[in-house]
Amino acid sequence: MPDRPRPTRRPRGTRPPAPASATPVEGEEAIATGTVRLERDPDDPDGWTVLVNGVPSSYVDTADPTRLVFEYHQWTAAVLDAVHPPGPLRATHLGGAGCAFPRWLAATRPGSRQLVLEVDAELVEVYRRSFGASGPAGFKLRAADARAGLAPLPTGSQDALVRDAFAGDAVPAHLRTVEFLAEVDRVLAPGGLWVANLADRPPMPNSRAELATAFEVFAHAAVLAEPGVFRGRRYGNALLVASQEELPRQALVRALSGGAAPARLVLDDDARHFCAGSRVLHDELPDAPDDEPGPPPAPPEDTPA
Repeated sequence: MPDRPRPTRRPRGTRPPAPASATPVEGEEAIATGTVRLERDPDDPDGWTVLVNGVPSSYVDTADPTRLVFEYHQWTAAVLDAVHPPGPLRATHLGGAGCAFPRWLAATRPGSRQLVLEVDAELVEVYRRSFGASGPAGFKLRAADARAGLAPLPTGSQDALVRDAFAGDAVPAHLRTVEFLAEVDRVLAPGGLWVANLADRPPMPNSRAELATAFEVFAHAAVLAEPGVFRGRRYGNALLVASQEELPRQALVRALSGGAAPARLVLDDDARHFCAGSRVLHDELPDAPDDEPGPPPAPPEDTPA
């Protein structure tokens, strides 16, 4: 669940050819899980915010799929580019909404094989009606629960799994547990990357619980967020990143330090310290209480990025 987007103006002359599309219509309608609303960007006729149950869930630029407005989408792009060399990727996205990030990946890494799993079949139809068929846009869009949709994927078949699935402002409990992450690990290829978007508030209990859980399955993990979120100044998004292979610290720091939305990275040993004392999440007890004890959430002031 991202913050309200702050669109950045597109430099003149930078529009790539638009993918096959339909015609978005501003307004709200009912879907299986609640409501979806499309809002046109008043500053850009090609920009559309997709709100699911009142929560901004995607920003789609129908003319420029390489334009990412939400900060956490920019961070996800920076992480993928820092870890994986240029070229096509095999990626599965858990959660669809407006599919802004799969559109970006298809445009920036042509030939990528992508699957998007969206639990709400009616939201899938709204996407197709508003933004066009997903095939020409560079991915397959399937109505399915994220966890159930992973089950038929072959072992070692994916270079990246990206979770951006919410029920309201919270991640569904069954997509946060050790048992679920074991299935994620099965599907990832050697060197594959797990990237999970989450929303948090001081003292960042969700980030700490998901980190502790990730370290039960993956050898390496990190959390990143806007520095103000780490310092307990505001509610906001954080990303969890995990892999069985060592994550490239310096490349990640460089990637996350630049751009319009810099983020602070807490990796490996620092991340283990950050989540010390947090309860590991399991299927039989998936929710972490917001007031669970633990160390102060802020990373050391000299932590890079």
